[in-house]
Amino acid sequence: MLLFCPQCSNILMVEQGTSGHRFSCNTCPYIFNIKKKSSTKTYPRLKEVDHVMGGAAAWENVDSTDAECPSCSHKKAYFMQMQTRSADEPMTTFYKCANQLCGHNWRD
Repeated sequence: MLLFCPQCSNILMVEQGTSGHRFSCNTCPYIFNIKKKSSTKTYPRLKEVDHVMGGAAAWENVDSTDAECPSCSHKKAYFMQMQTRSADEPMTTFYKCANQLCGHNWRD
């Protein structure tokens, strides 16, 4: 792959020519037509995401309280508290509807 002009050693620029892309020098008349693709794309593999709150196991031994579900209006919900902000901020309370058919999650 050409990066520098073989005549004057300046860097080559890629430009659109009459028959496709080509390398050209800005200081001398050197031109080299590009006949094939000179690069490939590779995509990085994404990391697997872990559930931040511990997944389904985090809700196994939690307490219940009287709270109305905004989705199904059920009167009981499971809750847990977690420190999500700095230490001088109050804890965030996460709720999960106690209705087996709903299971809606929300926070307060």
